[in-house]
Amino acid sequence: MKLDKFDKQILRTLQQNATISMAELSVHVGLSHTPCWRRVKRLESEGIILRKVTLLSNKKLNLGVSVFIYVSLKNHDEGALNKFESAVQDIDEIVECHTTSGDKDYLLKVVVESIEEYEHLLKSKLTHLPNVDHLSSTFALKQVKYTTELPIKG
Repeated sequence: MKLDKFDKQILRTLQQNATISMAELSVHVGLSHTPCWRRVKRLESEGIILRKVTLLSNKKLNLGVSVFIYVSLKNHDEGALNKFESAVQDIDEIVECHTTSGDKDYLLKVVVESIEEYEHLLKSKLTHLPNVDHLSSTFALKQVKYTTELPIKG
């Protein structure tokens, strides 16, 4: 789908404030209400706008420990990969899971209250994920940059 300058401005604006009213959005991007609404609906139906969410503060919710975990699997057949990917869906503390290139198979991001809670999670769940050969954990010391906005050019 080809995006024009209005589509891109709509996307940039919604990334910054998903609760903006359609009237405010249309003024902000320089379109009248109905064409702006049609564009938003088209962006949603095309799957460019996936959903609108509320972002929460990890620290205010006492979830200040972020852990990145490289995972190496024993087997790499489709069934083994699917079992692992399915199992990570059931662990709430895993907030991201990415397949990776190179000598590691997956990168997980885990958010927990404390190092002790992470140790418990590691022993009780993570080491028991299907087909896991090796886990390597790295604790984030400080978040230097955080954005939920994709860099839409143009």
